Amino acid sequence: MSPTPIRSLTADDLGIGIAAAMAGHASNRPDEPEVGINDPIAMEALWLLERFGGVIYTGPPGTGKTWTANKVAKALTRGDKSRVRYVQFHPSYQYEDFMQGFRPRPQGGFTMEDGHFVSMCKAAREDPKRSYVLVIDELSRGDCGRIFGEALTYLETSKRELPFKLASGEDISVPRNLVILATMNPLDRGVDEVDAAFGRRFAQVSVEPSRNALQQFLEISELAEPLAEGLLRFFDFVNARARSNPHAAVGHVFFHDIHDVNSLRAVWDYQLRFLLEKAFRLDQQGFREVEGRWQAIFPPSDEAGPNQNATSQEPGGGQVETEQA
Repeated sequence: MSPTPIRSLTADDLGIGIAAAMAGHASNRPDEPEVGINDPIAMEALWLLERFGGVIYTGPPGTGKTWTANKVAKALTRGDKSRVRYVQFHPSYQYEDFMQGFRPRPQGGFTMEDGHFVSMCKAAREDPKRSYVLVIDELSRGDCGRIFGEALTYLETSKRELPFKLASGEDISVPRNLVILATMNPLDRGVDEVDAAFGRRFAQVSVEPSRNALQQFLEISELAEPLAEGLLRFFDFVNARARSNPHAAVGHVFFHDIHDVNSLRAVWDYQLRFLLEKAFRLDQQGFREVEGRWQAIFPPSDEAGPNQNATSQEPGGGQVETEQA
């Protein structure tokens, strides 16, 4: 009698894996609460969308702008991924990518195809009772006038449903149930162009470094209390300096996954140091002061970092003490 074959089951097969954890959540953190239309962030967006053609979430790096836009998008669509589309602008992004343009065919030649915006307009038009959401990340990285073309005027709430012609000559209109959410860094070079194009069409919501959000991260990660208190002091100090030097702003998301000394030091070594060196490149004394405040987070015994008093193996198997640098 042959043995019964054993079936291998993954965590997702059992409904306890990453796919299950992420369903209905606004981010890639399984411990995030489920998203609902009554969430204050979603309610604010709904109020703004009744008055403006879209919402731009603007703020320095690491403040959760994209997370916020995703959260609102999932709330407005009740988590229906088929009604949300994500696009990221960049300097080479063009009208043909976003609106409509010719695409090469595998068999040769070219064919006219709809871009993301026109595709979402048509999908929303066919399903007028439900919201469709287009999320544009890094709005200020592209040339908005070139990317949107003639559609820019018709994003306004007063001009929704009015027909206009695409560059191809096709007639189209922007339906009222198409929601546009965007993110941008207010210090990007293209912000002036965005302000000119979207200033009176879109609402702008400031997403700033949040001490409360940082405290929640620290409670979840159960970081040792002395380190947590030191980090909060540094966070307050550096963001106070950002009032006179906006490039120095440090968002709370930089610290969303720290849990010990090593992971906290890694944030500085591989991220914050570079951001702040650039912010204070004309003020070396200011950078040294910020760096000193960072080092003050750690107890004196940890000043040498995680390799202090580490041991290494000699070729013969003995141990030698690694001298402190």
